[in-house]
Amino acid sequence: MGKIVFHIDVNSAFLSWSAILRLQQGIDTTDLRTIPSAVGGDEEARHGVVLAKSMPAKKYGVTTGEPLAAARRKCPGLIVIRPDFGFYVEQSNRLRQLLAKYTDRIVPFSIDEAWAEFEGFEELQRNPEVFANRLREEIKETLGFTVNIGVSTNRLLSKMAGDFKKPDLVHTLFPEEIPQKLWPLPVGKLLFAGRAAQNKLKSLGIYTIGDLARSDPGMLKAHMKKQGEALWQYAWGREPDDLFGIHTENKGYGNSVTTATDVTEEAYARQILLSLCETVGIRLRADHRKAGAVSVGMRTGNFENSSRQMQLDSATDVTEELYQAACTLLMRMWDGHRPLRLLNVTATRLTEEEYRQYSLFDRVNYEKLEKANRAMDSIRSRFGEDAVMRASFLKSTVSPTGGGLNREKRREQISRKNRPAEEEKGKEKSEDG
Repeated sequence: MGKIVFHIDVNSAFLSWSAILRLQQGIDTTDLRTIPSAVGGDEEARHGVVLAKSMPAKKYGVTTGEPLAAARRKCPGLIVIRPDFGFYVEQSNRLRQLLAKYTDRIVPFSIDEAWAEFEGFEELQRNPEVFANRLREEIKETLGFTVNIGVSTNRLLSKMAGDFKKPDLVHTLFPEEIPQKLWPLPVGKLLFAGRAAQNKLKSLGIYTIGDLARSDPGMLKAHMKKQGEALWQYAWGREPDDLFGIHTENKGYGNSVTTATDVTEEAYARQILLSLCETVGIRLRADHRKAGAVSVGMRTGNFENSSRQMQLDSATDVTEELYQAACTLLMRMWDGHRPLRLLNVTATRLTEEEYRQYSLFDRVNYEKLEKANRAMDSIRSRFGEDAVMRASFLKSTVSPTGGGLNREKRREQISRKNRPAEEEKGKEKSEDG
């Protein structure tokens, strides 16, 4: 069978991890996962959005990304707690350490998602679904939370398989299963088929993924240019090497975000990069590692992928240094105007050495920045993510540590521009699942 790829996705990650923490600390005697609950903003101030929800809350119609006020109207007894990003990083690292028992080819995609690639694993080759179910059970028993595992021969198909039905399930989507399992689905279920693409495809008489696969790729390219051609390839389960803007050989710490709307403003793109670098920096410091190189990847609205990498003068775990390098790399690839739909930052060439090479012309007090970063990590670990944030995020549409977008504010901004408010549910990365 050759290479087997698992896509591991933590179910309602923030909610699950917060429930575990509160049970450990004795704050709750009832597991939040068993009652209507959500992770979101400040309940007393009655603002913010739902970042993750429990299954009982979902039955009331509570959805990820909606304002908390709307969620409370649907479910008056909804319990809302604030996120604890430091603990989430710990749980993410525990998951990856468990996966590392079985393969060294682990490709992180976000804090609660990763691919595990296997090759030459005889037991897995005989029955990958059985092995995946055993791994799913081990994660549940050892770490205390559930995951969905998608199984296939590449990242695209494994990710789509994992999204079929949740929670706590294993699904396969091998190439020979595509006509039966993938093609009957609405075209909006195809990864990267956003709202505008769906509307265009429907205007061409394409309603299912099967309709798309059976369409003339030349016709699609004529109407939708490169995007139409790319979506046709995805409908057949074919994955280009740079589909997710990340590469297996980049062993390091990374974070990505697929935006719900086009990013066309440089200031907004820089804030997304800062949020990604914040997450990467926290993870580096938590593991006492430093990065000697930074890479940035991007995808435009026309499905054009680009990536750049640069070596740093000295290995670092300082968020500000990672961010400066990331901005430099982005502006080498991007003209500041082409619509962006995906950004990622990865820190590589890892080391545990404390040595730093200083320049006579360098006026930055890196020692002070390092202490400030660690102090912020400590405060967040004790009092939650929102206990401290950078001033640039106070009026931002970007979450300061999660790499995600503040959907409530972003929707207001988009509405003023008479643009679509959001992509079809499921197209943007959320912590729900």
